[in-house]
Amino acid sequence: MGGLSAGAVERVDAVGTTATRLNGCVSLENNGGFVQMVADIAPPPAAAKGVAMMLAGNGETYNIHLRTTDLSRPLQSYRHEFSAPAQWTLCHFAFGDFKPHRTEKLFDKSRISRIGIVAIGRVFDADVSVGNVSYY
Repeated sequence: MGGLSAGAVERVDAVGTTATRLNGCVSLENNGGFVQMVADIAPPPAAAKGVAMMLAGNGETYNIHLRTTDLSRPLQSYRHEFSAPAQWTLCHFAFGDFKPHRTEKLFDKSRISRIGIVAIGRVFDADVSVGNVSYY
């Protein structure tokens, strides 16, 4: 968490499966500005076009951050913004829509090592849940 932001990650039962929920308050005070949940993830098959996730939340805007083994600094990632749907929805995010952040390295999907859901950059209450994560 950044600065004075506060958040929690918990496992919840939802839609007949276990999901992971991020909730909290994003604050910009004390150089803050984010809460996040992250997980290590295996690289996709060669034919994969993107990431698919079951998502539900409060309608706020969040980021998906992908990290690859090419990145060495904490703030580096490949980012894609999305709005968390109010009802459980299978969402697809194409690799081509992810933008590099604080890196000039080209995105190489075969080197993906971590995925994160991040509430970032403005004051708001975060509440987003993630069910299954896969590649499509």
